[in-house]
Amino acid sequence: IADIVDELDTDDATDIVSELPENVAEQVLEYIEPKSSEEVKELLKYRDDSAGGIMSSDFVSVMEDATVADAIEEVRKQADNIDHIYYIFVTKNNSELIGFLLLKSLLIHPLDTKVANILEEELITVHPDDDQELVANSMKKYDLVSIPVVDNNGIILGRITIDDIVDVIGEEAEEDIQKFAGLSEEEEISDSSIKISRIRLPWLFVALFGELISAVVLASFQASIEKILIASFFIPIVMAMGGSSGTQAAIVMVRRLAVHDVWFSNSFKKIFKEFIVGFVNGIICGAILIIATHFLFNAELKFSIVLSLSLLIIMIFATVAGASIPLILKKFGADPAVATGPFVTTMNDIFGLSIYLSIITFAFL
Repeated sequence: IADIVDELDTDDATDIVSELPENVAEQVLEYIEPKSSEEVKELLKYRDDSAGGIMSSDFVSVMEDATVADAIEEVRKQADNIDHIYYIFVTKNNSELIGFLLLKSLLIHPLDTKVANILEEELITVHPDDDQELVANSMKKYDLVSIPVVDNNGIILGRITIDDIVDVIGEEAEEDIQKFAGLSEEEEISDSSIKISRIRLPWLFVALFGELISAVVLASFQASIEKILIASFFIPIVMAMGGSSGTQAAIVMVRRLAVHDVWFSNSFKKIFKEFIVGFVNGIICGAILIIATHFLFNAELKFSIVLSLSLLIIMIFATVAGASIPLILKKFGADPAVATGPFVTTMNDIFGLSIYLSIITFAFL
């Protein structure tokens, strides 16, 4: 294991060492090169999902008074130890980062050119305690292939490359999917059935409680359903359409919150946009429902219109609720990705059923 770890970049080596039993990890760190061992130990201090946890301490840097020739020589010296070299970082004597060089710059400028005269000064940096998702968003926003990690004094500690961020994006997407399903922690294949049950049960209780309320709502309209039996045939449709509309809006809003595309200052605009989407989709689906009920059930025109109107209102409500709930949860400090799925599903079932049966009762009784 030590031989393999010794050949890896420090970020990859840290990932492997962090998964080993403590006694094995200590032995591996004793056998690898002292410099690499110290770097790995330093990286192990950071959270796995932080910038410090995914950064590599292997990078090429030169002083601000160096020349292009010096920079090229530094690249040659470190080429065997670093798999991917995207930028050459430029620092002051105290290792404070002041800019970076593109490899292209080394090719097009004379060898005696001072790097201070050709460096790129528009720096995008992250701190070691920043969440890895924030790092991914920064690299995506600014189209970066590598981003430096600096401390509070601007001292460069390492770099994060695009190949690390590809892994992060996959991890974050998987995490969001699990959270939206109501799983607050990750399931492993090796987990016992009892542990998996414990992970899944909490939000299942929320769903169970919500559906019990839906059953109470349904029971309270028993007289209406008995007199207008055809109305019961369409309960699955209105509940499913409301649930789907709400879930779509919620997923989009959770993702926008994750990538910082939505703030409370512009949230009303986003919610109003979802209102329009719900209205348009409700009109289209309602029109289809009028035609379907006429030809498939030979229903009266009045019932078809009332049914379609109910569907329109439910889809608008569900879409607005789906967009609003993540924002409300965020406002109160809850994780929208974890709680939104169960809340949206439960709320749409309860209110969708209430809206539908109330309109039917008002129109026909």
